[in-house]
Amino acid sequence: MSANTTTYSAGILEAFHYLLSNYPEVFAFGQGLWSPWYVGDTMKDLDVVYGKDRVMDSPVSELACTGAAVGASLFGYRPIVIHPRMDFMILATDQIVNQAAKWSHMFGGQVHPGVTIRAIVNRGGEQGAQHSQALHAWYAHIPGLRVVMPATAADARDLLVASVLCDDPVLYIDDRWLYSQQDEIGPVRELDLSQEGPQVLRQGSDVTLVGSSYSTLRCSRAAEELESHGISAEIVDLRVVNPLKHEQVAESVRKTGRLLAVDGGWQTCGLAGEVLAGCVERLSPKSFKSRPTRLTLPDAPAPTSKYLEIDYYGGVPGETDHLPVVEAVRRLVAAGD
Repeated sequence: MSANTTTYSAGILEAFHYLLSNYPEVFAFGQGLWSPWYVGDTMKDLDVVYGKDRVMDSPVSELACTGAAVGASLFGYRPIVIHPRMDFMILATDQIVNQAAKWSHMFGGQVHPGVTIRAIVNRGGEQGAQHSQALHAWYAHIPGLRVVMPATAADARDLLVASVLCDDPVLYIDDRWLYSQQDEIGPVRELDLSQEGPQVLRQGSDVTLVGSSYSTLRCSRAAEELESHGISAEIVDLRVVNPLKHEQVAESVRKTGRLLAVDGGWQTCGLAGEVLAGCVERLSPKSFKSRPTRLTLPDAPAPTSKYLEIDYYGGVPGETDHLPVVEAVRRLVAAGD
């Protein structure tokens, strides 16, 4: 079967169709699953096709619906609980961190809460500090909880399938800024999530750009522009941020000698810092042509003003927000010359 072009959001929808068609123990549970305002087109008509006993619109209680999903997973179901805004998933953190992530450890591996928690990052549009957060670094800190952040349409589909079929609890994070992005996509693959990790999306020789989710797209756009400046950028897409496998990043930096980690979260105790630390621990100082660098959001809550948002996110999303990546790379290369 040959590859075809589809969008990131269509990839998620295809994953739901595949799972609900082939696995009767799978069901979806959460707020506004029928509404484009909540989930875009990623769950369009699923309740019509599979019925409201398998695609269930929940009451507005993040804690209750997540707890119910965790409980169902202990009885052999494979629930997908959907949080349309990651910000409000904080209300379910006890169920995720103290319950789902701990059960297998506390019961000596005799039980496996195979629940998938889908958290949607929904930034921009003057939504302000309480509706714009990407909190992946929080949850990636938790042992026993797998955290997945797809950047491409193929991964949006296949990593969702892998998450749901995994016996461990998985936090699957998708970003609405990616929904319209198009990629080539082949047939559905049932991946073993425990074997998945970073992938090189673009070969390069002068600098390694590392990202996840929307940050990977920023890196890709920056790499295209850097090529016109005579700079060859290699892109490593992390894909899975817990457990974080550092070897692919280190291998790339061993070749290029330069590292820029780009992340859509804050700098302090963030994912970008973890990428830098993991690479520095594995390579000799002589491997680096210039100091490893990170590019993150400012350590401040998101503003509400449209014009302040442009500055906060480093440009207009999808149009100019790759330019800070370009400038950071040019400084890295100049510092090493």
